[in-house]
This record gives sequence, structure tokens and C-alpha cells, in this order.
Amino acid sequence: MIPAVVNHLWQSTLFAAIAGLVTLALRKNGAGARYSVWLAASLKFLVPFAAVVAVGAHLTWTTAAVPAPLRVASTIAQAEAFVAPVSVLPATRSPELPSTTVGLASAWACGFLVTIFWRARQWRRARQALRAASPLALAGPIPVKTSASLLEPAVFGILRPVLLLPGGIHERLTPEQLQAILVHEWTHVRRRDNLAATLHMFVEAIFWFHPLVWWIGARLIEERERACDEAVFSQGHDPETYAEGILQVCRFYLESASPCVAGVTGADLRKRIERIVTRHAGRRLEKSKRLLLAAVGSAAVVVPLAVGLVHVPPGRAESASSEPRRSFEVASIKPGDPKNPRFSIFLQPGGRFLATNATLHQLISFAYDLRSNQITGGPPWNDSALYSIEGKADGAFPVPSGQAGAALIRGMVQSLLAQRFQLTVHQEIKDDSIYELVVAKGGPKLKAAAEGENESERVGPSSITGTNTPMSLLAKPLSQLIGRSVVDKTALTGKYDFAVQWTPSSRPFRFGDAPAAEPAADPDAVSVFTALQEQLGLKLESARGSVETLVIDHAEKPSEN
Repeated sequence: MIPAVVNHLWQSTLFAAIAGLVTLALRKNGAGARYSVWLAASLKFLVPFAAVVAVGAHLTWTTAAVPAPLRVASTIAQAEAFVAPVSVLPATRSPELPSTTVGLASAWACGFLVTIFWRARQWRRARQALRAASPLALAGPIPVKTSASLLEPAVFGILRPVLLLPGGIHERLTPEQLQAILVHEWTHVRRRDNLAATLHMFVEAIFWFHPLVWWIGARLIEERERACDEAVFSQGHDPETYAEGILQVCRFYLESASPCVAGVTGADLRKRIERIVTRHAGRRLEKSKRLLLAAVGSAAVVVPLAVGLVHVPPGRAESASSEPRRSFEVASIKPGDPKNPRFSIFLQPGGRFLATNATLHQLISFAYDLRSNQITGGPPWNDSALYSIEGKADGAFPVPSGQAGAALIRGMVQSLLAQRFQLTVHQEIKDDSIYELVVAKGGPKLKAAAEGENESERVGPSSITGTNTPMSLLAKPLSQLIGRSVVDKTALTGKYDFAVQWTPSSRPFRFGDAPAAEPAADPDAVSVFTALQEQLGLKLESARGSVETLVIDHAEKPSEN
């Protein structure tokens, strides 16, 4: 979670820096344009690029077309694709969060609550003044009320805004000064400044620890007030009269009760008065600058969307355009035997699939060729209810042997889960720890495959045997066995015969889950890491990378047959 937050923060900070450069290019133009740019920079903190990337990825496939990659462990030619003699594991306690994460989350929560409490007090003060106010017969686009408090003239509310004037303002301002200030307030209403200010308050509450968020807030107030000042000029009001009116308000009344209330004061008062008296109004946006703003805004949405479109994993992309998955001609589902919870999955020649005492989680792990920890969500019984399943493919359409046949069976199991378990899923990509499979010091210890050999791979709880197998196919079962994604970085392009064996873990093994990476305290035990290095001349190195995860959206218990 922390890496995701850090990524979002630096991306939002970079976006704000780009927004700052854009406002420099617009410094001679109207304040409204710069205000819009700063508001976009603020709202970016609420929209992670990762969410837009995920939308882009989702556009390229649907839950009905989330296939298994074609590269799977298979020995169908030997009458079984995978045999996992296993005891179903009891429910395990969720791993505890690191103390650093807990400490950071606690500090954030304290800051969030303090910020919310502070804003709530300001809002309550403004609300009390509004409730005690009396209606005032004054023509305008919104209702007007007068209050005995010393609050400045301000617009309260978002859906039903009300202009609140302090009592006695008629005696302290000339009619011309009052009219200019009313125009200023009505401009706030037209621009919906209260809504924008409230949204930025949420940004400040969530990201209270980020100084840039507060700096953006100051820029928003400055440009907001300047934009309303420019609107007063555009309607022909005398700048000196307007400036004197603002000074009178500041002399007799307090500042606005809350940042989400648009008042007449705010920003750097001295600079504001100087700009008003000198009639400093920005130029309208030229066509070139309008195009610049449109390009920057479009890029902020299109670029992460495009990243999601082009980063769909190959297996997912291939299947999205392929023909629909085949289904089993005949399939039966029966409850498993909890008294003898021995789990196994067999693939036999002719397209026959057998699963004994399998949970829905294990079936999904097999069907989508994922590790157990790559699957999240699902109903409470997802990892406890046992099922025994037998499926037989249509004999009129023979199932090929090897990798293609195993992939076809996995697709049939996916169809079975969708039809009988009403399973719906979606894919997410997250940044996580991975292993890179590289050549160890001293070079590989692999035997080149002879021509004409059938490609096959057999995987057990403590061994992997490959015939005429590329290194890319070795990475997949290693991922299953170690419990972390393994990416082939060996740069070995040939096909090899190999066998690697290590000391089995005392912990029960189940398909898609990971036995202990290192065996128990046995001086003669050989871990999978040591076995790879000593027997194959290969090495696993820790790294960071993108990891596919499958989220279970919905599932139901199937009826027996």
C-alpha cells in the first residue's frame, strides 16, 4: 500500500509542477484561466493515475474473457497434467501489518481528524451566523440576508446559495461601493466557487501532510478573488470606488468564516488593491493558449488511459480477440469429503478433468493459472467448501496434447466456474515483489534438448522436470511453488532438458499456494533456491515488478449433479 501512495504523491506533485508552468505561461491572461489550472492540480490528488490506467486495461477485456495464459505446466502425454496430493490447509490468520505501516496510518488518521475538526468549527460558525440572519429585500440572483455578526459579505451554501451581508453595511458603504461588492459576490455564485473550495478542503484533509496542497489552496483563493475583481471591472464599475469599498469592509468586518465560503476579502490585500486601482485586468486567452490548455488536460487523461490499453498482459490480450472458450460436454459437481480432505487435480487424455476435494479458490487458481495469493475477494466459503468435479470434453473435437491441450482444459474449467458457480471476476495489476530468474555465476548447467523431442514439463511439490522446455516455461511453475511471480531474465533462447529437486517442505502443499521457500531447520535440507543454483546454474534475485491479480466479484454455491 505504501508504494502505491508514494507513486500517487509523486505523480500528483509532478502534475502540480506542470500546472505551475502552465500558469506562468498564462500570467498575462485572465485569472479565471489560471484558477482552472490550479483547480485541476488540486483535483488530481483525488484521482490516482493508477485508477485511469486500470480503466484503460479494463476496456480491452471483459470478465468473460479473462483466459489462462497458454504457457502452462503439462504432461498430458503421460496421462496427467498435474497431480497434487495435498491436505487442505486450515484457515490461516491474516498477516499482520508492519509496525511502520501502522504508525504511518495512525499519524495520517490523527492529522485527518484534526483538519476535519478545524474545518467543522469554521463551518459551524458560519452556519450559526446564517441561522440568526434576517431576510433582506435586495434584488439579485440569490436570496440576501443580513446578520448582526461581524462577518464580511459572503456567499454561503452550494446547492441553495445565500448572500449574507453584515448588519449596518449600508451606513458604512456608499451605494456605488455596495453595488460593486454585490457584483463580486454574485460572480462567486456564477462560478460555483463554493463547490470548488469544498472539494479542495477534502484534498487538504486527506493530504494534510503535503505542503504543496496548502500552497495550491492559497493560489486558488488568490486567483478566485482576482477573477471576481476582473468581473467587476468588466461591468463598468469604478476601480477606485470598488477598492475603497473593500478597504471599508476590511476595516469594520472580519474575514470569512470558512475557506468554503466565498467572501469579498482574501488573498494578498495590498496586491489586490494595487491591481484594482491600476485597472490591471488580464487579456483573454489567445487561440494558441487555449490549445495548450486543451492539450495538457487531454494528455492528463489520455496518457494513463493509453498506458492501460497497451499494458494488457499478453495472455489476456490474445484471448480477448480469440473465439469463445469451449465447455465440457458432460460435467458433474459433488460435495467433497471433509473427513478425507486429500486434494488432487488430474488432466487425462481425451480432455477429461478430475478434481477431488477442491475449494473454489483452488479451482480458480488452476483455471486461471495463478498463485493463491494472486486471487482476492470472494464469499466466505470460497476457501472452505470442498467440491469433487469430473468434466469430459466433447469427443467430436479432440483435445490436443501438450501446452495447447492444457490451456484448452483450463478454459473449459473457466466456463464451468462461470456457468455452475456464477463466477464473475476482474483483473487488477499491482506493483509487488517478484523474483527474476537469471544465470548464476559460473554459467548455466543445462542440457540442450534433442531435436524431435516432445515438449513436456512435470511439476511436483519438490521437483520440476522439463523436456525440450524453454526457460520461460520454467518461470511459471517456480512462481507457483515459491509463491511469488518469477520472470525469466536468463536471456537463454534455446530449449533444454533438465531436472531439479529440493527437500520437500513439512508444510502441506496445495495447488497455487506456496510451500516454505526454505525448508525447516535441517542441516542437510536443500531449498529450491540452492537447488536451482547448484543443479541448473540459475539464480533467483529479488526485484519489483507488475503482478497480475484476479478479484472475485461474485460467486454462488453450485447445485449438485
